[in-house]
Amino acid sequence: MEQPLKSDRPEAPDSTAAAAVAAAGGVTVGGVTVRTIARAAGVSTGTVSRALKNQTGLTEATRQMVLATARRLGYDYTKLRPKRIRRLTFLLHRQHDTAASSPFYSAVLHGAEQACRRHGIVLSFLAAGPADGLPDQVRMHAPDGIVCAGFFEPELLSALRAAGKPLVLIDMKLRGYSSVNPDNLAGGQLATRHLIALGRRRIALIAGPLGHYSIRERARGYRQALFDAGMLADPALEAHLPDGADLDTGAREAMQALLALPDRPDAVFCYNDSAALAALRCCLDAGLRVPEDIAIAGCDDIAGAQLSTPPLTTLRIDKQALGALGVELLLAGPHDTPCDTVAPVELVVRASTAGP
Repeated sequence: MEQPLKSDRPEAPDSTAAAAVAAAGGVTVGGVTVRTIARAAGVSTGTVSRALKNQTGLTEATRQMVLATARRLGYDYTKLRPKRIRRLTFLLHRQHDTAASSPFYSAVLHGAEQACRRHGIVLSFLAAGPADGLPDQVRMHAPDGIVCAGFFEPELLSALRAAGKPLVLIDMKLRGYSSVNPDNLAGGQLATRHLIALGRRRIALIAGPLGHYSIRERARGYRQALFDAGMLADPALEAHLPDGADLDTGAREAMQALLALPDRPDAVFCYNDSAALAALRCCLDAGLRVPEDIAIAGCDDIAGAQLSTPPLTTLRIDKQALGALGVELLLAGPHDTPCDTVAPVELVVRASTAGP
């Protein structure tokens, strides 16, 4: 007996879910309502609402079960009416909550706070990491949006975004997320070209962990400037701080290793000013003259850069503007596709490279 031909049309969705959608009342989102999800998950509509809004009062297991049901039924978060942002959480990874990082990120936070004040938004601050139960910590702040400053593990960002809140990255870039960053690539090029123009030929790099987007881009700019000048990048002249290393100690040890080379560098570009200042102190302690024997340049233009002896050549980043741009980008959403904003940097030449 001849078998009936199969239809070329795609299979209909789960009949139970389809029936639930058809029977459900209220405002639909992508054809699926809160009542639909509640029936499929076997919970109340209030529980579903709290889970979708990332509100307190649920166990994490119940919240994740409801969210998984919503995804299975095809609940479309992007078609929800955007909620006016009244509360925003500025999230800083615990690894950046240090004395070395504070001059940079405290200024970024101040810029974000000023932008929030202009828009009548309440801003809260949270420094946390993977071991702190970050999603629960954020939930206690009850934000309508989140700004993440600095490096965050992709898994952490994914857990945060699962809550359905608008989220923007500052000083980090990751596929699928909107972000605001300084022009790190151009900055690495500017600083290195300056050192080349001074006649320096053994230009070293002190970089942090290359898993950080900003550090990786600054290192790429350094190598690009050497290549453009017809100079070979010497791997022996690149020193990298390991993950978790104390910045001041790590930078000093990196500089000591560079000075111990048979043919030591005559210039060094450091991935930030805190590292550059540690390297400068190390060179002075070793009896070297800065910049006569070795020129040193940093990045970020923190307050200590101008006050050091000699004052530090650096890349100026408008850190407050960076924070404000992050808030403005969040408020401009939601975006159909991730939006990346790049802020300009400026080379500030001081005595650590050019002399008085």
